[in-house]
Amino acid sequence: MPAFVLDDPTPPDPRRRWDSLDFAARGACYDNNAGVPDSPAQVAARNAASATYRAAHPAGLDIPYAAGDRTAFDLYPAADARAPCLVFVHGGYWQRNARADFACFAEGLNAAGWSVAMPGYTLAPEASLTGIVAEIGAALDWLAGQGAARGIGGPIVLSGWSAGAQLAALHLGHRAVAAVLAISGVYDLAPLRETYLNEKLGLTDGEIETLSPLRLPVTPKPMTVAYGSRELPALVRDARNLHALRGAAHAPGALLPVPGADHFSILDGFRRPDGLLVRAAQDLLGGPR
Repeated sequence: MPAFVLDDPTPPDPRRRWDSLDFAARGACYDNNAGVPDSPAQVAARNAASATYRAAHPAGLDIPYAAGDRTAFDLYPAADARAPCLVFVHGGYWQRNARADFACFAEGLNAAGWSVAMPGYTLAPEASLTGIVAEIGAALDWLAGQGAARGIGGPIVLSGWSAGAQLAALHLGHRAVAAVLAISGVYDLAPLRETYLNEKLGLTDGEIETLSPLRLPVTPKPMTVAYGSRELPALVRDARNLHALRGAAHAPGALLPVPGADHFSILDGFRRPDGLLVRAAQDLLGGPR
């Protein structure tokens, strides 16, 4: 009788041999642009589609929630002010990109009858990661208090991609948030301090301990953790580890591997009302509404 095969076929996490990696190799563990050969074309197509979508929905753009240059919302409300809302936090390793670059990902949820709200935030090094986290909290406070007047009064699913997933995961406990959809995130910050990413972030010991979702107590609200099957191994492992941590605490939520998706193409699941990420958001609130 054949023996059981119990080895994990996932590509090994290079961080297990971290001490043997030089500075460049450590950075490569997190370099999503280099890890996706056609990333420049994907980003250009995303930005063009977002400019088109944003131009077609100008009424709720650039609404400030705080005093900073980037601390503003783009709102895409549904016809029904009581409809659920997805709050989407963009990525870029906390130091690049803007909310306007991601407008096209409101399309599928809007077509499904949801509202979408996209907050911007100050980038590093102008802001520390502690400051960026506080800004997302302020954005959620603003939406809880002012959203209904802007046509957004339903339950909130907070979502984020890449760095935005870490920011979303940290705010699962916010009073206005019903659930989180975390996509392709980094959930332990410690390795980043030994890569090129830290040149602008300047992470402190305190930030690593208090802003790494994998190092924090589990919040028992629903969270779906999504990643693409073609993501870098470090991101795959962080996603699985976060789901496992939550599972050990019996917290609700699914692990959602997206077959064939890389770090950029995974967001295409927001482009259609039947897209995989649209359905994941709906499932967090009990299915389509």
